[in-house]
Amino acid sequence: MALNKVLLIGNVGKDPEIRHLQGGASVATITLATSERYRDRNGESREMTEWHTIIAWRQLADLAENYIRKGSQIYVEGKIRSRSWDDQNGQKRYVTEIQADTIQLLGRRGDNPGAPAQPQGQPQPQQGYNQPSYGAPAQPHHAPAPQQTTPMVNPADLNDDGTDDLPF
Repeated sequence: MALNKVLLIGNVGKDPEIRHLQGGASVATITLATSERYRDRNGESREMTEWHTIIAWRQLADLAENYIRKGSQIYVEGKIRSRSWDDQNGQKRYVTEIQADTIQLLGRRGDNPGAPAQPQGQPQPQQGYNQPSYGAPAQPHHAPAPQQTTPMVNPADLNDDGTDDLPF
């Protein structure tokens, strides 16, 4: 059994680069920064930033083109891909990229420079897009609605008039 799965949450380092290929397909290259904070041996706070190259195809590329900008916080789910080639000098070059299967915009609408304006007081569900499987159209992925629970009241805790006798 083998598993090649990557989950990243980070901030976009620059506007995505979009290329439109023959046949109508598009591809986006997104530079994503993930940061980790820790304390060194001396107790000083340190931050280490890792840069990732995200490759998004078709509908995910369209999402990147329309909504993702430098500074956007996004969630990416995908797989690691490595490739190599010979440059003009005959040197072997290697690159490791993340091929995106799902991208989800995070943060508030005002935090996302590429998001359309939304009237205040009207929250929208988080929405992500999955890479379609072999020709199927991309389907929006909606975050589940938060479950609301009704507190249980024990009738023995109420006074005869229906009120509780708690001091707060």
